[in-house]
Amino acid sequence: MNQTSDIRDVAAIDLGSNSFHMVVARVVEQDLQLISRHKQRVRLAAGLDGQKNLDNASIERGLECLAMFAERLQGFEEQNVRIAATHTLRQANNAHIFLQRAREVLPFPIEIIPGVEEARLIYLGVAHTQPESDSKLVIDIGGGSCEIIIGRGFEPELINSKQMGCVSYNREFFANGKLSKKNFNRATLAAEQKLESIAHRYKKMGWEIAFGSSGTIKAICEVLVGLGYDDGLITAKRLEKLINKLCEWATIDDIELTGLTTERKPVFAAGVAILHAIMTSININQLHFSEGALREGLLFEMEDSFKRSDIRMRTTENLASKHLVDLDHAAKIKGHARELFQQIHKDVGIKKSSQLFELLEWSALLHEVGLSISLQAFHRHSAYILRHTYMPGFNREQQRLLAVLVRFQRKALKLNELEPFTLYDQAGVISLIRILRLAIILNGQRSDELIETPNLTIDGDKWTLSSHKKSWLENNKLLRADLQNEQAYWHNVNWQLII
Repeated sequence: MNQTSDIRDVAAIDLGSNSFHMVVARVVEQDLQLISRHKQRVRLAAGLDGQKNLDNASIERGLECLAMFAERLQGFEEQNVRIAATHTLRQANNAHIFLQRAREVLPFPIEIIPGVEEARLIYLGVAHTQPESDSKLVIDIGGGSCEIIIGRGFEPELINSKQMGCVSYNREFFANGKLSKKNFNRATLAAEQKLESIAHRYKKMGWEIAFGSSGTIKAICEVLVGLGYDDGLITAKRLEKLINKLCEWATIDDIELTGLTTERKPVFAAGVAILHAIMTSININQLHFSEGALREGLLFEMEDSFKRSDIRMRTTENLASKHLVDLDHAAKIKGHARELFQQIHKDVGIKKSSQLFELLEWSALLHEVGLSISLQAFHRHSAYILRHTYMPGFNREQQRLLAVLVRFQRKALKLNELEPFTLYDQAGVISLIRILRLAIILNGQRSDELIETPNLTIDGDKWTLSSHKKSWLENNKLLRADLQNEQAYWHNVNWQLII
């Protein structure tokens, strides 16, 4: 065997509100060796206007950075690159425009991840790059959001993501560039109010050691070292002294601190105010800086790719259990959906290894979560739950797709309500909707008797269900009636179903 056969290069990119980061690593057997880090200050959040639209200048800055990253990633396979976008692209109404243009520059899918998923990955990045401890608290202050997590080993146990970041707080509380005790107090109080509802849970759970990750906390750590605190530890008292020091200057532009870069200077004061609020609100005695962050979390999850599938499976199982889903019935639908998919996946241009196949199976398992609310319009309730519940391991677009699949599982096909996707083409999504609907109909009687999966063939837009058993519908008149109703639904949207 070739010695290099088990060696591959992987890359993770974090599209943050202030900076874009890329880390490249080499996977050698079970070891992950970091090769290079790349960082570009993009200030994406600065381009978000009052209507939450990104301006052209910020989009162009982002695309220029991605073009540079693309040079480094030439020759990389898609499965070895993972790109996660965070707070600003979660907020931006025109994020889809950025994603469309980005795909032309960097030919890899970009996932917009929910805040709590960002927090989980940050924790994973810190946990993999720090010595083992019984329990750890992790804080990450980004440009637009702040993540706070307590976990043990590699498992986060308490996760929160709050909309407070150094770029957004700088705009709100230091917009005039003025450094004053009043501005610091306003920013700190606002952060404390955000933390008020969750602080007691962190204090109650406790932790053995606290870490801070990413640029804001790294900059604070380096400035404290420059002020003579050689151990690099961050404490509330040291932050208070730092605030007093900052107030010696009239404006942000005037700041001259050893260890503070020109690029970090504009948002430094806001970051200090947020961190001070966190440390006092949840009683953190001392905070260590960690090099690990979101991008490292993405890397380590890729290096152990089956782990992500395990996380998603655990997520779906927990959600099914919480909403009292009939798992035997769901498993039958999943089985029929899988068999139908395998018969036609080449015809519809979807690989067996595709994410779409996995999402089809998960939607089959979770299509009835809405029954826990009401039988009436349960498909809409299911869609709402899957769209808005925290689902570890799933990015925002994957959750949206799950919600769409279960929303269209029954009744009239109101295709005008079918939303566009960035990571998945519409033809593939529609194929999954058709498969899921057919799998559900085959199990409509909720019988203990196993129904054999019929043959499914495709000729253009015409889908045909058949069986070598001529009596397959004669012996199941309810199934035939359900399929005839389905034919009518398909006919109304110019689809053709032959039975």
